Amino acid sequence: MLIISRLRSACCVQEYDLIGFLRGILLAKAPPQLLLDVHGVGYEIEAPMTTFYDLPPTGQEVSLHTHLVVREDAQILFGFGSETDRALFRLLIRVNGVGPKMALTILSGLTAGEFSRCIANSDTPALVRLPGVGKKTAERLIIEMRDRLPGLEANTGSVEGAAGAVVFSNDPKQEAISALLALGYKAQDAGRMVHNSAAEGSSCEEIIRSALQGAARK
Repeated sequence: MLIISRLRSACCVQEYDLIGFLRGILLAKAPPQLLLDVHGVGYEIEAPMTTFYDLPPTGQEVSLHTHLVVREDAQILFGFGSETDRALFRLLIRVNGVGPKMALTILSGLTAGEFSRCIANSDTPALVRLPGVGKKTAERLIIEMRDRLPGLEANTGSVEGAAGAVVFSNDPKQEAISALLALGYKAQDAGRMVHNSAAEGSSCEEIIRSALQGAARK
């Protein structure tokens, strides 16, 4: 898609990271965190749900484009399944009032193409439905991102993160609730969303995808 290719070329060449790419064995998943074994070194990585949906089962090899956020109290590594998602993440965290956590939430609730359409159509209500995004922030995103996303006219395709140890669970529902809480949803809302979306036998990623899709339709 034109918007995706332009987004990639416009952003990726302008950003350089100490760790820009990792390939290793996926040891564990606890959305929005995962653990990657790269030649015996375990990397704790935060990733949007759009990346989690395409991850292979644990024990298999995975490649991720990464972005390192360095703060006074933590160094947080973010991972993305595509250069496009990483480029959009980098654009988002440049917007005043949008930190890594909110950028991760936006990328979890909307694909790059869907977000681009929201910006192009000034769709404030769709942005406000994302946790932590108020009306003023949505309006700021539309104003600032319209200038930063090239080629929006028509051709759009269809954290501050937790710095502590990753906690893994064998209960997909509890993992899904934990993921939604980490993305900024309130405990009551996260429990309700999972309860309404958890079909028998569903994986954590399937429950979260269904929950987020349901929230986007409201």
